[in-house]
Amino acid sequence: MPKAPDNVSVNPPTDTPPDRLSLDPRSEHYDEALLGRGVGIKFNGQEKRNVIEYSVSEGWIRAPAGRSRDRFGQPMTIKLQGKVEPYFEDSAQSEGAEGAASEG
Repeated sequence: MPKAPDNVSVNPPTDTPPDRLSLDPRSEHYDEALLGRGVGIKFNGQEKRNVIEYSVSEGWIRAPAGRSRDRFGQPMTIKLQGKVEPYFEDSAQSEGAEGAASEG
């Protein structure tokens, strides 16, 4: 098998969040490593901090509907349609860096 040149990374870290991501560990779209980096969501031009799940290709987010819970204790959610723009709060290169904390 041919070896990749030293200056080419085989699996480069990506700064593009996945098309779909969920905070619920029971979901197939849950990814703890990505969530550890911090994923922010801009929905219709406004930053949202209460997003439970999102899909860029389908254009929706799930957010809690008040403080109500279902019979299993999970928050009741509402699906909102619109333009979804996910981004990483921490870049892939700064994961190992220390001392540079951002306030926001």
